[in-house]
Amino acid sequence: MIQQALIRKQRIILSLLFTLIFVTIVIGTGLGHSSLSYDRLIPTLLGQGTFKEEFVLFSVRLPRIIITLLAGMALALSGAILQGITRNDLADPGIIGINNGAGVAVALFFLYFPIEAGSFIYLLPLVAFIGGLLTVCLIYLFSYHKKQGLQPVRLVLIGIGFSFALAGVMIVLISSAEREKVDFIAKWLAGSIWGTDWPFIWALLPWLVLLIPFTLYKAHRINLLGLSEPVAIGVGVSLERERIVLLFTAVALAASAVSVTGGIAFVGLMAPHMAKALVGPRNQLFIPIAILIGGFLLLLADTVGRNLVDPDGIPAGIMVALIGGPYFMYLLLKK
Repeated sequence: MIQQALIRKQRIILSLLFTLIFVTIVIGTGLGHSSLSYDRLIPTLLGQGTFKEEFVLFSVRLPRIIITLLAGMALALSGAILQGITRNDLADPGIIGINNGAGVAVALFFLYFPIEAGSFIYLLPLVAFIGGLLTVCLIYLFSYHKKQGLQPVRLVLIGIGFSFALAGVMIVLISSAEREKVDFIAKWLAGSIWGTDWPFIWALLPWLVLLIPFTLYKAHRINLLGLSEPVAIGVGVSLERERIVLLFTAVALAASAVSVTGGIAFVGLMAPHMAKALVGPRNQLFIPIAILIGGFLLLLADTVGRNLVDPDGIPAGIMVALIGGPYFMYLLLKK
């Protein structure tokens, strides 16, 4: 039974996060090379803006903002699931190699399977999912011990190894690709938000619409998986089946996000930790907060990064890494 005080606290925090996200969106729409004055924002939204104002808002700013927000939410939820099923606070789709596995698949698809642009956009999340799934299967295989089961620390260490190895594969792909395709892969590696059109939103949105409710439905199971294995088995949890289903969910979320944003790490690490610090470790309480924190973190990183340096700004992945790297080291030393 969840205490009413905690539920009220969760609702207050969710309201504050929605407010922060809204304020960041409003600020982000008015910043950039093509300015859009804030007093013209509502008229433009209502269809009363000039051609330039409507183009800047609907074709440049809003698609990028929505993509960034959705991707941050997906990465945060993926990290929360991974930390729950591995019982390891250092688990993150970027750190343990899932993002890089998805990236290698996207790069191979981009380089060697040229198809029409319209189909390419909608196939990207599926291709990234296949790459991430193959990667996580290998990581799981190497981390699993017949007598001891899944070893969380071993999973993180092996995942880090896979992450570096797959980054090396990306470098090899760059060295053998054409110049214009190299630019795409380099931007992906830096975590540059490259999918900034409405079709990318429609390609990403269905994954979140399906998997966020599914994860919330499974929140109680994730709580049980966080206990010791004998206790979880004792209350009737099918450990391996639940882990595999939730692992597939985490991979799908991370892969769909990085397929349109590039290689972004640490969002899935930081957001669940911040949420747990606010309302405790129960998944029903902290997962909705972690989702909003993840969206806010990536949205803030992209908004700040793209306005710091002219002309292209700093990729969101680098901005997040500037915060996430030291945070990861802090957790590593603490744990």
